[in-house]
Amino acid sequence: MFQFNTRGNAFAARAARRIVLAGALLGGVIAAHAQSNSPVGVWQTIDDHSGQPKALVQISEDGSGGLTGKIIKGLRANDQPDRRCTACTDSRKDQLILGMTIIDGMKQAGSEWDGGHILDPENGKVYRCKIHTEDGGQKLVVRGYLGISLLGRSQTWVRQQ
Repeated sequence: MFQFNTRGNAFAARAARRIVLAGALLGGVIAAHAQSNSPVGVWQTIDDHSGQPKALVQISEDGSGGLTGKIIKGLRANDQPDRRCTACTDSRKDQLILGMTIIDGMKQAGSEWDGGHILDPENGKVYRCKIHTEDGGQKLVVRGYLGISLLGRSQTWVRQQ
């Protein structure tokens, strides 16, 4: 009887270790999946007219559960690092575009983020904004609109590694 319990305990210990390991692996997979579907990260924007890469935008958590996005690099050959937002009409008027926060106030609403604003530094206009990820978090659909979401346009940004 004592020998059976020892084997049983050893078997139970091995089974418990396997369950813990499987749980840790599954937890890691779930965390990686959740992280990959998060809009937090660096995204390559695409120019609407030329279809060419335009800039890199870094989306970060703002500390209050929301998201912000900042231009961290221009990708066009004619981009100048000292370019300013001369068309902006708010506090960003004549500020450097590089380093400028263009997305703010985004709050999670289910599988998307909504309630924020996005600035188009080319024309200085500020739009309401909603975003969501696609393709396992590798693409970010960014919709800027006036009033209701139907009155707007979407861009698809690509995650950078």
